[in-house]
Amino acid sequence: MSQHFDLIVLGSGSGARDGANKAHSEHGAQVALVESTRWGGSCPNVACKPTKAYLVVADLVRDINDVAAKLGIEVGAAMIDLARVKAHKDRLVVPRETWMERLDGAGHETFEGVGSFLDGRTVQVNRVRLTADRILVATGSRTAEPPIDGLAEVGWIDHVSALQLTELPPSLLVVGAGPAGLEFAQIFARFGSRVTIVQHGDRIAPRSDETATDELAAALEDEEIEILTNATVSGLRRDGDEIVATLDDRELRVSQILLAAGRVPNVEHLRLERAGVESTRVGIAVDDHMRTTADGIWAAGDVTGVFPFTPVAQYQARLAVDDMFTADAPRADYSLLPTSIFTDPELASVGLTEHEAREQGVDVGVAVHPIKYVQRASYTDTKRGLFKLVWERGSRRLLGIHVVCRNGGDIVQGFHVAMKLGATVDDLARSHHCFPTFAEGLKAAAEQSLSPEASPAGAPA
Repeated sequence: MSQHFDLIVLGSGSGARDGANKAHSEHGAQVALVESTRWGGSCPNVACKPTKAYLVVADLVRDINDVAAKLGIEVGAAMIDLARVKAHKDRLVVPRETWMERLDGAGHETFEGVGSFLDGRTVQVNRVRLTADRILVATGSRTAEPPIDGLAEVGWIDHVSALQLTELPPSLLVVGAGPAGLEFAQIFARFGSRVTIVQHGDRIAPRSDETATDELAAALEDEEIEILTNATVSGLRRDGDEIVATLDDRELRVSQILLAAGRVPNVEHLRLERAGVESTRVGIAVDDHMRTTADGIWAAGDVTGVFPFTPVAQYQARLAVDDMFTADAPRADYSLLPTSIFTDPELASVGLTEHEAREQGVDVGVAVHPIKYVQRASYTDTKRGLFKLVWERGSRRLLGIHVVCRNGGDIVQGFHVAMKLGATVDDLARSHHCFPTFAEGLKAAAEQSLSPEASPAGAPA
């Protein structure tokens, strides 16, 4: 059996759905969606949405146990019932049948099963052959398994299986200190686990600004989360109910291992070689139009290994569809990409880090305003956090904004537009702001650029 479509989309995640919807609504394309794992993709099912539900619970527990009494609220100790937390999370997840109804209602035809290329225009799904002149690969990625002796024997969890636990592990070793590792480390620490983070590199969140990561590390250590940098887990073994992890110079006994040390693209089942699509260890190779090495085949989202963020997957898929159906489609531009690690405090950024700017030979100006000097922070006795600006001294143009603060992602995201339009540090310093807010810390940092000898600003007004 064979069916022909204007576009075949492999995957049903955020990028896949955005691409399919755009192709259908703007170009009248008949679209086939192929999914082998979970309809809707990772973000709403096992990543962004459910993970942030756990983070909200973790923040609330911390506020009750560590902040409430300081503010005159007597509530007693907050205790976690992980089974109930999971049940609440499960209620937020859209079931498979609803996803199917939504996708069918959007005008797409859905095919459940593993899709594999037969050639550059044909995909086999079970006993059905789908053909199209345009194919978008958006199959996502999964947790990488580092080469640790004994890992398979002792077992492990990741961000997917951690969300299925109904009992709290007494202790947890988190391997990797990127966004997922840091978020889950804090979740479980606040829930009551003893948590250790092992990071192969010399600092956590290595893509972020170093000043910001140092501040976040200090905040996590204040919560008695142990952070081991320049460290490697070389072996694992079972000893009764415990896992013994061998590190470089010590052994650590824990109840559970959580892997968060990278991602691998979901490409094994695709048979890319049959279509002439090249891939590397990190993902399918694409150009600035999201074209692969095979004519008529594009890729978007985590499977490309470019940036593993939901908004990027959506952006890439829209670019790919533009390129499929229009002339002079825009090229991908990641120069100003707002990001946030949703710890508490969040680590949010847009633009260049100080190190990146200096590496590019820029004459850099830098200002850092500690959160303890922001009036809003005094209400909750918040000590950890900062607001950092990076700019070019000659033009005064803003190059980077880095915030370590609760709701930091909400603070930085709008500055993407301002920076894209060429905003200067003086524009920010002389702008109006709401008071008292956390975001005014950015204005205070900018004001340092007008009078560098006055930095940092004094105590709250």
